[in-house]
Amino acid sequence: MDLETFQTSIVALNTTLLTEPTAPRTPRPREKNASLVRATIPFAKEHPLISWWHLISTTLILAALLGAAASPLAWWARLAAAVLSGLLICRLFIIYHDFQHKAILRGSRIAKAFMAFFGLLCLNPVSAWNRSHEYHHKHTAQLKGASHGSFPVLTTTAYAAASRWQRFNYIVQRHPLTLLTGYATVFLFSMCMRPFLISPRRHWDCAAAILLHGGLIALLAVFAPWAMLFALLLPMFIAAALGAYLFYVQHNFPQADLRERSDWDYVFAALHSSSYLDIGPMMHWFTGNIGYHHVHHLNARIPFYRLPQAMAAIAELQSPATSSLRICEIYRCLRLRLWCPQRNCMVRSVAG
Repeated sequence: MDLETFQTSIVALNTTLLTEPTAPRTPRPREKNASLVRATIPFAKEHPLISWWHLISTTLILAALLGAAASPLAWWARLAAAVLSGLLICRLFIIYHDFQHKAILRGSRIAKAFMAFFGLLCLNPVSAWNRSHEYHHKHTAQLKGASHGSFPVLTTTAYAAASRWQRFNYIVQRHPLTLLTGYATVFLFSMCMRPFLISPRRHWDCAAAILLHGGLIALLAVFAPWAMLFALLLPMFIAAALGAYLFYVQHNFPQADLRERSDWDYVFAALHSSSYLDIGPMMHWFTGNIGYHHVHHLNARIPFYRLPQAMAAIAELQSPATSSLRICEIYRCLRLRLWCPQRNCMVRSVAG
């Protein structure tokens, strides 16, 4: 069973929610939703010079670090450069992500060409990323749509009714090792191989990404194997593992609230099913402020460097569900596997 078929089966299994009793919900008035979205509009205006500064400075620092990782320095210096490079790739990916949301550098052909090339290098080609990520933003926290473009979510009842093979696939996709090896599982397979196999013409850039990445590995393996390790494989492994976990924890945390489509709205999804990561200024910089995820989901046109301003200025954004990168918090989030509609929360197992 391929991933596309499996995600469709999850949607079908979750239709059991239609007959499950759920706890009562209090709908949020539409006028308050509209007012909150309007309050974010002033922050959705970029400063082009600042956008260029972030893009150029991050790229130059990353290039310098990759150069150090590839150079004949002591192994510990190359290792340090590789780790920092992985973090910088994560930051540059958030800039890429903002460009695809049209939050920064709209209309720039130079930026468009650079971002397309970066998408190939980081195994996130434009066609596949936009297709999955746009769907994700429009269906976050929907029990019948959240599994597309994100990590799958089954209800306790649907999981109990699933076949052994469906359960196995589900557990594998949400397993910590899948996130840790995100370089191969999330990015190489899910973001490149699968879309190309499903629709080769539409996702030709996925094949280009695989060929480019494979070519770089083959070339470095022959002429500079240590450079391949320190300047390519290790940075990509770190960036992919961190990126996969960030994407997971932003919507899979103890306070997350999922709903049926009939009881769902966009603002609810931003405020109640998107977390804020309390990770300190340095990691906020390395992760491009993506930890302000509830603000980003409320208005994806806000440039990443203005997300903290928006949160500080709008009272309703200042009490979000919070997580962090502390070991205990990571453990709590990774233990969550299923949605329990009776308790309205994520749980570890069918028994809760």
